[in-house]
Amino acid sequence: MENVNWLVSQKPVVIFSLSSCCMCHTVKSLFVDLGVNVDLHELDEEPQGREMQMALAKLTGRNPPVPVVFIGGRLIGTTDKVMSLHLGGNLVQLLRDAGALWL
Repeated sequence: MENVNWLVSQKPVVIFSLSSCCMCHTVKSLFVDLGVNVDLHELDEEPQGREMQMALAKLTGRNPPVPVVFIGGRLIGTTDKVMSLHLGGNLVQLLRDAGALWL
């Protein structure tokens, strides 16, 4: 969990993902389309990915827990939470407040 906490504190937007997950791809594409430079961690390609995935599963209560999005060091959640924020018009402001969007 220490590794996850440290990574989350380093950048405005951090996404933990699996490279083969279609829902992860959808969330990553949304942030790219919004012009956000995310700090992306593909858990299946990280040396400590298995441990991070277990920590994220405990944090989110989901298994598998991906994608998991953090904005401004705060856990946002998985696909359903991110899409709900986006469709409700709140995601962009959250990104601006975290310094992830300039316009």
